[in-house]
Amino acid sequence: QDAIDRKEKRSETFKTAVHGLETDTPALKTEELGRRAPQWVRDNLVTMCMRCKEPFNAITRRRHHCRACGYVVCARCSDYKAELQYDGNRPNRVCQECYIFLTGHTVLEDREGKHKGILEKGAAEVSSRSLLCSSLQLLDKNGKGGTRGWFVIPQEDPLVLYIYAAPQDVRAHTSIPLLGYQVRDMPQGESRHLFQLVQSRQVFTFVADTEELKRRWMRAMARSAAGITHPEEEEEDAGP
Repeated sequence: QDAIDRKEKRSETFKTAVHGLETDTPALKTEELGRRAPQWVRDNLVTMCMRCKEPFNAITRRRHHCRACGYVVCARCSDYKAELQYDGNRPNRVCQECYIFLTGHTVLEDREGKHKGILEKGAAEVSSRSLLCSSLQLLDKNGKGGTRGWFVIPQEDPLVLYIYAAPQDVRAHTSIPLLGYQVRDMPQGESRHLFQLVQSRQVFTFVADTEELKRRWMRAMARSAAGITHPEEEEEDAGP
């Protein structure tokens, strides 16, 4: 019974785990793992291993693809072999989760059942249930340079802004509690659509790709900063 329960739980996990954001073809269904070649997640959509969350680098932690689910993973997390039906049942490099699912074997590093905070949840998972998500640029303090990333206000934590380095990363690298901030519009300069979050001496300056996207983010952040967590609350506050 324990084995049955584990298999059912893994099946439910994979229904969401293999669902990708911005992929060109539908993700594999659980029952198709190993039977069909997966759609590989593009390397430029992730900056860290989609399993252990460790950042990639060119020397000690290089990118590999799991041949079962298509995730981008590091060498340690893909140091497993499983026979894949779509490749004539030949052993292929797979990630730990696919290895366990396809073979039924267990490994010492299995973290099944561990509760994850939003910071540790994948960008695709959080974005699918968000109040707003998109690419933005966060400028540095002198306003000349900055970091471009994937920004999300999750439905389950609507008073916080989460920042991912890329739209398929499995862990946010920064979070900003929005409650109490003021949202400030800025004049358009050098064809950039700028706005700010301001609280006391703390100032964050953002650049949106379009004026319309900028306005959407300003409205969403202003709602969160005021503690409004549902659209209907905003409508009530806007009444006479």
